[in-house]
Amino acid sequence: MDKLKFSIVLLVIFLLSISSVAATCNIIVITDPTGKDPNGAAAGSMSFADNMFQSTFLMSKNNHFAVLSGGTGSSDTRLDSIVAAVASLENNVSAASAASIASQYKGARLVVGGPGIGAAVGGSFDAYVVTVDEGTNTIQVTPYNSGIATLQPGQKGAIIHLRNTNGNPLYGTADSVRKETAMNIGKMIRDGYPATTILSEAMGQVANESGEKYGGGGVNLVSGISTGDMFTPKDMNTTGYPMDEQYSKVCDECGWGMGYPASEAYDKCPVCGDDLRVVYAYEALGNALTVSPNAVSVSVYGSDRPGLAETTKEIVEASVAKNGYDASAIATSINRGINNGLLMGVDHVEPKDLNVKQGSKAVGVYYKALPGDKSSPSWDLPVDGNILGILGSIQTAVGIILILLVVFRSRLLKSFQSR
Repeated sequence: MDKLKFSIVLLVIFLLSISSVAATCNIIVITDPTGKDPNGAAAGSMSFADNMFQSTFLMSKNNHFAVLSGGTGSSDTRLDSIVAAVASLENNVSAASAASIASQYKGARLVVGGPGIGAAVGGSFDAYVVTVDEGTNTIQVTPYNSGIATLQPGQKGAIIHLRNTNGNPLYGTADSVRKETAMNIGKMIRDGYPATTILSEAMGQVANESGEKYGGGGVNLVSGISTGDMFTPKDMNTTGYPMDEQYSKVCDECGWGMGYPASEAYDKCPVCGDDLRVVYAYEALGNALTVSPNAVSVSVYGSDRPGLAETTKEIVEASVAKNGYDASAIATSINRGINNGLLMGVDHVEPKDLNVKQGSKAVGVYYKALPGDKSSPSWDLPVDGNILGILGSIQTAVGIILILLVVFRSRLLKSFQSR
């Protein structure tokens, strides 16, 4: 809970420093209400609006719930409703009770839920509740736009809220896209897809067809995984990464990968020469959240250079698939990427710079950014760099003497002859 409270503090800072923003698309999917499936519950937010920071949705890793905010109210209004909802969920109230808090704040919307408590939406919303009967596989899609809409605890299903933002070129599409996406979510739940995959596919459809497409991001409510800053904007009052656009290119043969725009320069894998597969942002979201035997949660620290985190993740995943959770092998793979120019702006790493947790399938990489605009570290030469500096100074001194001899050779010769 300490981390959740820290996230709320960050949310306060963000909302005090940016213009008003609201997530216009909120989705919660629950495919395993028991919480046993590591990919059985997921949630996400995005919008056409600016400033889609991760703090537009908060996640409790310990209690496995999420609070997604939005609406037409002010930033202060949304902040107050979020704090109240989190406090109530900490006291073990139902999802419906927590979501109903939104009605106390003008224009606010709250979407809350998790595998143990179900899901609910309250306040200002236009949503569909999707349920799938476990016995008959019957899909039911029900529209709601006032009061409280609830997915009961123990029920497989989802809630999707969607509106269009003013200024969106596809304004007016939200009603039809909301319904179609809800129906597709129901079909995917019925057919046994994990919640993380369903969330990514739903966000892809919404982004493509309604224009509410900027991240935002998503969370895996069971495994406690977040997309973090993968899609959120780097600068204040700007849009995040478009969820319907190309995000990276990867090689399925050797695991190499690189994010856009740097990957545009590659048609073939520079490592093995195989064809590269284009990964769209919504697919990258699903890959990042879905836990599998080969999946690795990779966190990158020390540098925010564009493409660094994505390329590091691909290199680490390939190393783990080949050598397991061996810190030395992972460090070697990363350094090879630095030497090959795939990773730029950071110094070589050592095993001690990695935080490898095999039990939780996680690897933290702590980079040291290079000074200035250097793109690659200094060569690892057998001669100390200070010695080279001294030699360079000596060469410079000798060079100056030679120049003086050339320039004043006639005068020196005449002086020598006269002696």
